[in-house]
Amino acid sequence: MRLQAFAIAATILLGCTPVINQRGYLPDPAGEASIKIGTDTKTSIQQRLGDPSTQATFGGDSWYYVSSVEKQIAFFDPKTETRSVMVIHFDKDGRVADIRHYGLKDGNVVAFETRETPAKGRELTFLQQLFNATPGVPLGAGGPGQPQNPGNNGP
Repeated sequence: MRLQAFAIAATILLGCTPVINQRGYLPDPAGEASIKIGTDTKTSIQQRLGDPSTQATFGGDSWYYVSSVEKQIAFFDPKTETRSVMVIHFDKDGRVADIRHYGLKDGNVVAFETRETPAKGRELTFLQQLFNATPGVPLGAGGPGQPQNPGNNGP
């Protein structure tokens, strides 16, 4: 009996053990320190640090190396413990112009819009469709409460 209670307690405690995930670029301090502004090119940066996590889409030529550590306990949502972003800006000749480092405190929360654009027409729920349907008459064939489709040569 004690052994079973101990096994159950151990299982519960193991379920609460945090899971820590390292994601993205793993910083290489020696590689970063060897970057020379005005001298290094995209090719030399790629050979030294590897491919970037993402690249700038608008407003300049920049490479982003992103790293984050997340911690999750049991079934709860993961929480970001640390995040580091190294941004390498290139000039028009493809040479390193600037290097910047950002952390979790530099980030901004973006509020996404959840509203939907209304569509013309009327959407019926499953029950409305069920109660409006006439047995033996296909939908759209002119049954009671059903809209006529002018292009189907119906009644």
